[in-house]
This record gives sequence, structure tokens and C-alpha cells, in this order.
Amino acid sequence: MEQNQLTETIIGCGIRVHKALGPGMLESVYRQCLSYELRKNGLAVEEEKPMPVIYDDIRLNQGYRLDLLVENTVVIELKTAEAFTEVHQAQILTYMRLGGFPLGLLMNFYVSALKNGIKRFVIN
Repeated sequence: MEQNQLTETIIGCGIRVHKALGPGMLESVYRQCLSYELRKNGLAVEEEKPMPVIYDDIRLNQGYRLDLLVENTVVIELKTAEAFTEVHQAQILTYMRLGGFPLGLLMNFYVSALKNGIKRFVIN
């Protein structure tokens, strides 16, 4: 599936989950429901995928966890915050860079319409 098509499918699934649940739930609820919806659409999804961090001569096998990884390409970082902060954006960009993933979606479910709570990131 082409990258734009993939992110469109993911965003559509997110909107369906948000319309059904609305804002105010825990991130873990949105993660599990979005994962379910993505799988229903035939996508490969990994939840809370542990990722290593390598620094100098040490390797931390579980240096961080991706909320969702879709098709081994798109990192999805879920939030339930009043607004995105620079830290949220730095977090997803770091996850993408360290994992070598080209696409990222930062999704904030604490909004009235999910389309207002999505930022797409691309690393070439």
C-alpha cells in the first residue's frame, strides 16, 4: 500500500474510533480500539512495541515503546492531552529516527474532532 493511502486508512480508522468513543478515555483504550480497527482493515499492527536504544557500548533492549507500529512503516503515538507540545513532537521524531521508520502520526484523542488532533511526520 502506498504511503499516502496507508496514512489515509489509519486516519480513517482513528476517526471511526473517536466518533464511537469521543474524548475523555485513557490512551490505552484508544490504542486497543484503534489497533482492532486497523486489523479489521487488513493492516499489520504491533502494540506497545519495545525498541532498543544503543548508546556507545551499551544496548538498552527496551529503551522505549511505540504505541502502535503499522505495516512496519508508520509509528503512531497516541495522546489524550489538551494540546500537542514540542515534547510530543520531539518524542515521535526521535522514535522514527531511532527505529528507521519513515512515517509518523501523532494523534490526540482529547479533541472534539479527531481531524484537529492529528499531525503527520515524514523522514526521508
